[in-house]
Amino acid sequence: MEHYRYFQHKECEYFPCHKGADRDNFSCLFCYCPLYALGENCGGSFTYLPNGIKDCSHCLVPHKKENYDKINERFAEVAEIAKKK
Repeated sequence: MEHYRYFQHKECEYFPCHKGADRDNFSCLFCYCPLYALGENCGGSFTYLPNGIKDCSHCLVPHKKENYDKINERFAEVAEIAKKK
């Protein structure tokens, strides 16, 4: 079953939080992407705004059920960033 790998919060006023996303296959489990801190090395579709803020509004990597393992495999990299700062 592995229900822990996928979660939807359809009552959320922002669901789905990305325009054009498939509502039936949209996971809210990683609502705030744990890979954001990896900057340019996150592996997602992003741009930088003129003010330098990373814009992930067109990225669906953390919201796809099939990316659960890929995200978890990268937690060591995120932990390294946290350790250094």
